[in-house]
Amino acid sequence: MSTFLWGCARGSLRYASAVATAQEMVRVLVGCKWSLGIFRAIRGGTNRPGALVRSIEGLSTKVLNQCLKRHLAYGILEKQSFPEVPPRVEYVVTEFGERFIPLLESIDALEVPSTDEAPAFEA
Repeated sequence: MSTFLWGCARGSLRYASAVATAQEMVRVLVGCKWSLGIFRAIRGGTNRPGALVRSIEGLSTKVLNQCLKRHLAYGILEKQSFPEVPPRVEYVVTEFGERFIPLLESIDALEVPSTDEAPAFEA
């Protein structure tokens, strides 16, 4: 493991805080069942809130807004506002998000195998 995390020396209070923040971020985003769908849609070119709600079945505007707020706070997405009438907002994946999203996708790939494929465990 490197001695620095987000520019903080290992053993420092800032390093411990950065580790706690990273752990909290992963816990929150992995716990959100909509995160991967939202990331996939945005990376696929659907980046306006209304289009996101329409493209992800079962996702409500309220839940989308909550998820987007978390993703913005963690620096995974960036909000772009355009001074138009009516106002237009688009979301894009940040450079950090491009590095972080594959981590979430690999966690998602760890699905529990079906009973036919389940490995036999010995006691």
